[in-house]
Amino acid sequence: MRKATRIVAASLGLLAGVAGLEHGYFEVLQGNVRPEGLMFPSWGADVCDPAQAWHACEPAMSILPNFLLIGILTMVLSLIVFVWSVVFIQRKHGGLGLILISVALLLAGGGFFPPLIGIVGGAAGMKINQPFQGRPGTVTRFAAKLWPWPLVLLVGWLLAQFPIGYFFNDALKSVMGWALLFILTFLPLSVYTAYAHDATH
Repeated sequence: MRKATRIVAASLGLLAGVAGLEHGYFEVLQGNVRPEGLMFPSWGADVCDPAQAWHACEPAMSILPNFLLIGILTMVLSLIVFVWSVVFIQRKHGGLGLILISVALLLAGGGFFPPLIGIVGGAAGMKINQPFQGRPGTVTRFAAKLWPWPLVLLVGWLLAQFPIGYFFNDALKSVMGWALLFILTFLPLSVYTAYAHDATH
């Protein structure tokens, strides 16, 4: 078993589950109300202005007809993602299972980044029990030396952005383009450095 790959897959799955729960909670608070369209702010336009909040009130989409149902199903799927990432991710089809649950989370109302994080975690999970082929090259050996810092920085930022945004909303909003680029870069980098570490140890 690839230990570092399992750690990154489980960690990303846990992040996706926690973030999905948050989306579901705020959707439940909106009650038995029909969304105005396929896409909507998870926090609700009544309590949050997407144009002013650094997180744009956490946009989401759903194929379901009302917020109460959207929120309940989102929270259920998020809990499944959470448990799956801890218990089943290292099993034969654990990675594929996490990908499928994450897609369901996307369609239910779990936002966009939580399912994306879960899908990347699932892709990593599909490699946990696969044997290595060939000898690691120079790039792989260099990437191995970076582990686990890309994952640490990614998790640290994902957790820190909320308290930072609470106190410095406008400042964080002004750099969200860079913040999104950071997340989209460090997601695959976290997976690759874990793979490289396993390949060289």
